[in-house]
Amino acid sequence: MPELPLAPIDRIFHKAGAERVGEDAIQALRDILEYIAFDIASKSIELARHAGRKTVTADDVKTAIRILRCIPAPTS
Repeated sequence: MPELPLAPIDRIFHKAGAERVGEDAIQALRDILEYIAFDIASKSIELARHAGRKTVTADDVKTAIRILRCIPAPTS
């Protein structure tokens, strides 16, 4: 069952400039975002454990993004 609600994804489309967005497009983006987020979270957990920590930090997430090369890592 999906974790992310559809309304925020619809808002992202509209902020990006879409006038109208089909329900299937919103669902497709949601599915892709959840897939990517799961991979990033899994790699982040792996990095935290490798460092001997139970707590996942923002640096773990940024490093996971760089390792997975999903998207450019945020600078802030």
